Amino acid sequence: MPAMLLLFALVGTLSSQGQAMPREEKNRLMNQVVEMFDHAYQNYMDHAYPADELMPLTCRGRVRGLEPSRGDVDDALGKFSLTLIDTLDTLVLLNKTTEFEAAVRKVLSDVRLDNDIVVSVFETNIRVLGGLLGGHSMAMMLKEGGQHMQWYQDELLHMAKDLGLRLLPAFNTSSGLPYPRVNLKHGIWGPETRTGSETDTCTACAGTIILEFAALSRFTGDPVFEAHARRAMDFLWEKRQRNSNLVGTTINIHSGEWVRRDSGVGAGIDSYYEYLLKAYILLGDELFLQRFNIHYASIMKYISQPPLLLDVHIHKPLLPARTWMDSLLAFFPGLQVLKGDIRPAIETHEMLYQVTKKHNFLPEAFTTDFRVHWAQHPLRPEFAESTYFLYKATGDPYYLEAGRTILDNLNRFARVPCGFAAMKDVRTGSHEDRMDSFFLAEMFKYLFLLFAETEDLPFDVEDYVFTTEAHLLPLSLSTAPHSSSIPSNRTSEEELDDSNFDWTCPNTRLLFPDPAFPRNLREPIRSAVDKSCPRPAPYREPGMGRPPLRAQDFMANNPQHLELLRRMGVSLIHLKDGRVQLVQHATQAVSAVAAEDGVRFMQEMMELSSQQQKEQLPPRAIQIVSHPFFGRVVLTAGPAQFGTDLSKSSTGTRGFVTVAEPYSGCSEITNAEYLQGHIALLQRGQCMFAEKARHIQKAGAIGGIVVDDNEGSSSDTAPLFQMAGDGRSTDDITLPLLFLFHKEGNILLEALKEYREVEVLLSDKARDRAAIFKGVDVQEAEEDCITEATTPTSFDPVGQSETTTVELDESAPEEVALTQEEVSPVGEDARFADEVKPPEEEGRPVDPTPPTQDRDSGTKEEPEGDTDSSSQSVDELLADWQEDLEAFQQMEKDEL
Repeated sequence: MPAMLLLFALVGTLSSQGQAMPREEKNRLMNQVVEMFDHAYQNYMDHAYPADELMPLTCRGRVRGLEPSRGDVDDALGKFSLTLIDTLDTLVLLNKTTEFEAAVRKVLSDVRLDNDIVVSVFETNIRVLGGLLGGHSMAMMLKEGGQHMQWYQDELLHMAKDLGLRLLPAFNTSSGLPYPRVNLKHGIWGPETRTGSETDTCTACAGTIILEFAALSRFTGDPVFEAHARRAMDFLWEKRQRNSNLVGTTINIHSGEWVRRDSGVGAGIDSYYEYLLKAYILLGDELFLQRFNIHYASIMKYISQPPLLLDVHIHKPLLPARTWMDSLLAFFPGLQVLKGDIRPAIETHEMLYQVTKKHNFLPEAFTTDFRVHWAQHPLRPEFAESTYFLYKATGDPYYLEAGRTILDNLNRFARVPCGFAAMKDVRTGSHEDRMDSFFLAEMFKYLFLLFAETEDLPFDVEDYVFTTEAHLLPLSLSTAPHSSSIPSNRTSEEELDDSNFDWTCPNTRLLFPDPAFPRNLREPIRSAVDKSCPRPAPYREPGMGRPPLRAQDFMANNPQHLELLRRMGVSLIHLKDGRVQLVQHATQAVSAVAAEDGVRFMQEMMELSSQQQKEQLPPRAIQIVSHPFFGRVVLTAGPAQFGTDLSKSSTGTRGFVTVAEPYSGCSEITNAEYLQGHIALLQRGQCMFAEKARHIQKAGAIGGIVVDDNEGSSSDTAPLFQMAGDGRSTDDITLPLLFLFHKEGNILLEALKEYREVEVLLSDKARDRAAIFKGVDVQEAEEDCITEATTPTSFDPVGQSETTTVELDESAPEEVALTQEEVSPVGEDARFADEVKPPEEEGRPVDPTPPTQDRDSGTKEEPEGDTDSSSQSVDELLADWQEDLEAFQQMEKDEL
């Protein structure tokens, strides 16, 4: 029996004491998955194709270069109809053979791979190359069936090889690790490539190549692709930390030095571990299994703290590297199922499920006490993936209910008229104008498989392995001939060690003889998440005493404090944007005791920053509830430190929007008769926020919305904005006042221009549409119109750690902004010193903005500065915006 097939021997023998879901209900949910897929796919084809992705709120395609840059996230876009290619094998799995055949013809006739554009090697490999190979696998399977795709002559495979050759120049390094980016037309070298200067890449970026490249080699008979991928995997293995057997998050592609030495199973590393195990399953090479098992033993020893999975330092694996987890680790319980380690999979999945139920979606990052750390949720599929694999392994209907929860939340909170929109903030329910291709490639595959019976599937999925993008590669590739002409990084001393093999999966009947056992594992975890216990205070060794300077006493302009910091090896850096950053270099302390004091000071500073974070007001929501939006469009708004506290209102404030005259709201309102009983729309500038509020309140308004006058500003790229008072009592202000950046405010103005009467709900978070429209048949009303709703674009996974700026007047104040990662232990190399944020000083705010995170790596974009502009009439503003919009639409047509 081939060893590679043994990992699939785990079958569902376990059931909970709960009642099994009726076959009719499973069938209903399966059909609901198909309907949701149709809604997403058809809107992409109708409104976005041939663009790479759909922008579901503005009902148009995302074309790179025409939309504001989102940083590294946009490296996945290459003007190659990404979503269509990524969705090919999903169409076949969902029994949409006719649509698949039409999609393949579109790819062959419309898609070009020689665009002069710089793309991510990692994302292009897993999404585009993987999508083409998955599509080829499905086409061959259908052709062999004799009914469909009889015209197919390996065209998708030829495209895959063309793309593979365009990615190969990225591997031209001394280590064999690929550059993180490549120009599809010009490669790496030369000024026209606009890339090739990078020195670092993430571990997952270099270690998530082997499945697609090996499949390409075995499909085409050209060994060069598999050889390059194996060489990269060998190099990562050689560079593991030999004592802990862990790998870091970021590595230098030339020297092999670890740039980031924190290690976990989430962003930056995740799919490297996945591909070690799956490379063994697909290729039958037992060396991959040995390496995986060695890594896995270290993960369970150091990183796994059931039910948590916490990053550690590779050289000091008993030292935690962070106090929060990112959502990408949700894939790990599914990988543990393939490994055959069911108990920790159940525990971690249950923790993730309870966090999901607490926030409706899995936040992009959350703390060890299950609070939101980064509030975004870009419709990631990893939790659904693990839910499917656990149901497959246990047969426990509990996981069908978990799948139902995923479906319900997607329909209730993410579904919009033109598809499904990512969540900008799981706390408020606000949306992001984004529907990533992986939503169609992965989410609907796993949900369909969760509810489908064997007879509902067009083929046996056990004959395939899922890539990290859920593309289907046939296990028969293990028998395909292959050879290597590329020198390997594998050492001659490396031999197979039988002690590191798990030759068979454990028998679940022996592991879990009591059918109530998984439920007993879940109960304490559910209780822990519900209680959300606060973190304990940082540990202090006995006899060390108090440090000479406490974090809460620190003042950045105090010379004595700065001298104490210097003695502790802590330096203070003034950034160009006015923010202050603290960095500790333990080796620069005057003594070992002073270095210890510095470590504790930095720990205190992190805790103090976290406490101040909780005291800051959270974002508010403006929900457009009138025709034709019906509550589906939610805008993230900044709160005011005066007026009605919307968090204490169960209903919020609802009313029609009227533009105030004058638009600045800085003098007596001249259109008070129209403003009475309405929500006033105002422009920022020329006077204090409190003064604006008093003027519209005197005119009879029931609320106000202030729109930023800094053209192009957006909550996607700027910190959360809080409106402060004017230095005197604001108890006389009794209406709610919210702040919108220019881009979001433009949405309201455009809606007013087109529909005249626009009704909104001001609240602390988005309300359930059923509660808003009691007694009204919303579905019937929606069918009478075609909605083209709008909301802000860009992706910026910030969250509870969202930056907050407090202004006391309308000019841009001096800010203290602080970044936090981790605290370097005493003796840690100064190159890896970590940064923390000082607390508020003299009334200046803390700015703990996390970096923007792509699937495995990330960058941080700084917000644009604020400038005052003179007030224009509303008609002039609307005319300018309409002209810009028409020009943009024409540019989009020309580009496509």
